[in-house]
Amino acid sequence: MKETIKTKIIQFMEESRKKSFSMEEIAEALQLQKSEDFKNLVQTVAAMEREGSILFNKKGKVKLPMQRVLVEGTFRANERGFGFVSIDEEEEDIYIPKESTGYAMDGDTVAIDILQAADPFSDKGAEGKVVEIRKRAVTQVVGEFTLFDEAEIQETDLYGVVQPKDKKMNDLKVFIGAEGVRPVDGSIVIVEITHYPEKGYSKSLEGLVKKVVGHKNDPGMDILSIVVANGIPTKFEEATLAEADAVPDAIDPAQFPERRDLREQLIVTIDGADAKDLDDAVTVRKLANGNFFLGVHIADVSYYVTENSALDKEAFERGTSVYLTDRVIPMIPQRLSNGICSLNPHVPRLTMSCEMEIDSSGKVIKHEIFQSIIQTTERMTYQAVNEILEDQEPETMARYASLVPMFKEMAELHQILEAMRVRRGAVSFEDREAKVLVDEAGHPQDILLRERGVGERLIESFMLAANETVAEHFNKRRLPFIYRIHEEPKEEKMRRFFDFASALGIVVKQTKGSITPKDLQKVVEDVADKPEAMVVNTMLLRSMQQAKYSEDNYGHYGLAADYYTHFTSPIRRYPDLIVHRLIRSYSTDPSESNQEKWEQNLPDIALHSSQMERRAVEAEREVDALKKAEFMADKVGEEFDGIISSVVKFGLFVELPNTIEGLIHITALKQDYFHYLENHLALVGERTGQTFKIGQKVRIKVIKADPETREIDFELIEAEEVVRIQQPKNKQNKENKQRRQTSDRQKKENLRGKSPRKKKKNGNSKKKPFYKGIKKK
Repeated sequence: MKETIKTKIIQFMEESRKKSFSMEEIAEALQLQKSEDFKNLVQTVAAMEREGSILFNKKGKVKLPMQRVLVEGTFRANERGFGFVSIDEEEEDIYIPKESTGYAMDGDTVAIDILQAADPFSDKGAEGKVVEIRKRAVTQVVGEFTLFDEAEIQETDLYGVVQPKDKKMNDLKVFIGAEGVRPVDGSIVIVEITHYPEKGYSKSLEGLVKKVVGHKNDPGMDILSIVVANGIPTKFEEATLAEADAVPDAIDPAQFPERRDLREQLIVTIDGADAKDLDDAVTVRKLANGNFFLGVHIADVSYYVTENSALDKEAFERGTSVYLTDRVIPMIPQRLSNGICSLNPHVPRLTMSCEMEIDSSGKVIKHEIFQSIIQTTERMTYQAVNEILEDQEPETMARYASLVPMFKEMAELHQILEAMRVRRGAVSFEDREAKVLVDEAGHPQDILLRERGVGERLIESFMLAANETVAEHFNKRRLPFIYRIHEEPKEEKMRRFFDFASALGIVVKQTKGSITPKDLQKVVEDVADKPEAMVVNTMLLRSMQQAKYSEDNYGHYGLAADYYTHFTSPIRRYPDLIVHRLIRSYSTDPSESNQEKWEQNLPDIALHSSQMERRAVEAEREVDALKKAEFMADKVGEEFDGIISSVVKFGLFVELPNTIEGLIHITALKQDYFHYLENHLALVGERTGQTFKIGQKVRIKVIKADPETREIDFELIEAEEVVRIQQPKNKQNKENKQRRQTSDRQKKENLRGKSPRKKKKNGNSKKKPFYKGIKKK
């Protein structure tokens, strides 16, 4: 009854031109003048005032409160409690202090009130407060289950508690209702969330166990936990597997008269020795006119994974294959990826081909894109190709004697294409990749640096050429298409990079007022042989935007390419599969209706593919960090040489030669009180002026390596002497004052004291689980 009156009051006031109303006016409008009705009206208005949905003005009239202008965005949680809300790709994120998160969790769609606008002069960003959670991102959690004893289960109506595996939920506990599945202690479980954090229970959730994944002691469960926690499916649906099983193991070329038959050509695959899904093959030959012929032939996965099939729907959902330390979680069933779709040697396979004629400057002067059949001559490894190109192994040269001339021509064409990319300004970062070698039980045994020889780089050159050619082909025909884009760096991030570079004495020259890839390439080249090369590369990488998929062509900034797509890996990337599908679709039906269909579908495909790519990268990084921490666990107490790879407010990250990174916390730097100078990316001692900055050589001792938290901590033994940075006096005085004020506040709090939490009779002070009728404390 009262809820109905409340709704009518608000509707009446919103629809009226007046701003305020007497009780009599409201009663008359709603026909509530009778004694009992008027009494209910007064009670309802009183309750509405208490909850803030109406206000009384100075004259005692009722009015609606002024509507706050709320901004909607996505909340990103930080492990230390605070967060940021992303509103728009073009805008800086809004900082949300720890006390203003409104119990939002990572990924939630929230409405925020802007408390403080951004100040461009002081370089201070906007600050906000979460006032409403509009959509929860996390509906299920993966973690380790701890079983309560029988007495506690009876008392609380809870089976136990789950500690989430997600690092951003480290400080949360999920209490499990005593319904449905009752796991054994130590189980890794998937929990369906039924209650979220709220006032009085800011660090607690409640849920029901949906599925038991396994036990924490099962082999490989550490990696599987990360996979499941990131929402990556580990098994294919029955319908998907049934469709894969229905695909034949071999093809009869005679059944494909419409395809161009290239089986007589000299075509090879070049991959890593352990690769099983061979999705690209190449051929190169020099033409009579001095130009090069390059054929790039890609497995035609789209022939088998047809539109709206079960295979297609699941491939779309997965978006990409995920490559982890000891396993691959494929995008399509292995019966296809390692079987009929893999370009295995000496057997016919269906392909999409891009043939190009390339002149001596690296320009593609002619091209054709078509459906084909190939039969690869040989399955080559990077190692074998590198041995041939370096004339190192006579045995390898002899074994592949008939192919050696082609590999020499491939190397020549690669040099031409690489020089072309350098001329136009492609920014090249030689990042170091490491591979963690594990035993059969999944325990890390060694960490090897991946080396990129000419064999690896020439395949990259040929794939880049094909990707650019295909993208340009469809862009110039103005057909709806999916592109791989890398947008220009944001002005704000570039400005910070300029400030940082100038502090190192590096002048970044700009072309006609804007920063081009060639300008940045020049910076990388100029510092290549200098001690600060790593510093500059690190900062420049941080200044770049992330590459993503889009239905609009914005070019690829890092490659300095006007057109770019992903055409070359349809076994493991869904956008590549879509590019193949588009090629086939437009070749058979170029109608406007078909173009309109793709124009409507491509934005969702591009967005989802980008999101799934980020998910896969996140899982790969987590597994990498887990195995590296596990590798260092038995090396606590040992000393290593390394370099400072990053400097942050709370300390120094040091990278060892094997790419393992650990933290020296600022509190562990006992020799002085250190200030963080953002423009220099350095920590500077207040008293001694001792300076720590990126690229500096150090010797460290391992003091902690925890696979559970994936954290590695170092202790500084000694550091290379570097030029000391003078800290600005006004900054130093201001920070000293702030530090003294903080210290004084802390002392007062300590003197004031806090009442200790009451203990249970049995002496156990552990806070009881919540919900299920348990009283708040």
